[in-house]
Amino acid sequence: MSTGFKGNKSYLPSKPCATCGREMTWRKAWAKNWESVRHCSQACRRGRAVPAKPAGGAG
Repeated sequence: MSTGFKGNKSYLPSKPCATCGREMTWRKAWAKNWESVRHCSQACRRGRAVPAKPAGGAG
């Protein structure tokens, strides 16, 4: 009976979060879409920087 991964986690791929920069380690839940994962949590996804509007509009 398998109880999960018990190996050395340092061999798993990782990348930085696009919002906070914290290192994210690969998770089994992200196996199918690891290339598109950009944020470490829902809080970072909600708090990501919104692009500013171009200056010089009306006026």
